[in-house]
Amino acid sequence: MLQQGPRRKESPLQLIVPALDHLDEYIAALKRGWSSDNIAPEETAREELEFIEEDPTGFIASLEDREAKGDPIALPDGTFVARLPGYRRWMWDDGFCGSISFRWQPGTAELPAHCLGHIGYAVPSWKRNRGYATKALGMLLPEVAKEGLPHVDLTTDPDNLPSQRVITANGGRLVKRFTKVAAYGDNLEALLFRIPLPPA
Repeated sequence: MLQQGPRRKESPLQLIVPALDHLDEYIAALKRGWSSDNIAPEETAREELEFIEEDPTGFIASLEDREAKGDPIALPDGTFVARLPGYRRWMWDDGFCGSISFRWQPGTAELPAHCLGHIGYAVPSWKRNRGYATKALGMLLPEVAKEGLPHVDLTTDPDNLPSQRVITANGGRLVKRFTKVAAYGDNLEALLFRIPLPPA
């Protein structure tokens, strides 16, 4: 009789509301070169570290902004656009292992052309290949559904196969290939995926 190998241990991953108690590990990730922003990661990491040093409590508060009270958002070309309501959750598995965020327009599933999807996520390079992003997205979707949206849109670069697998593993379907608005650069293409949500 063949013996079965040991079962793969289920990830104890949690999505936690950012808090001062966990800020040291977030800072450590930023200092190691990680950033939640894949458009301008170095600049964003530097700005967040400066914000944390000046006002750690204010930084934590800024990550939960359901009324879009924060400052306007700077696009890569230097233009500014109004902030959307949104919040961020940290992936936690015996320590910080990534970030996932949600932004939306109240009352509609539509997004401004400059906003590349409802959900974004980022896992540090030293925490990848453990299924964290896939599981985090699956854990976030029920919370997102409470906003009453029929679906969420996510975008990836055409060559970002790992991110595409994260989305399709959570029920995402490719909608189209499109060109990002000029603020991101000339003729930059991306893929738009859509994940349907159950009624709230």
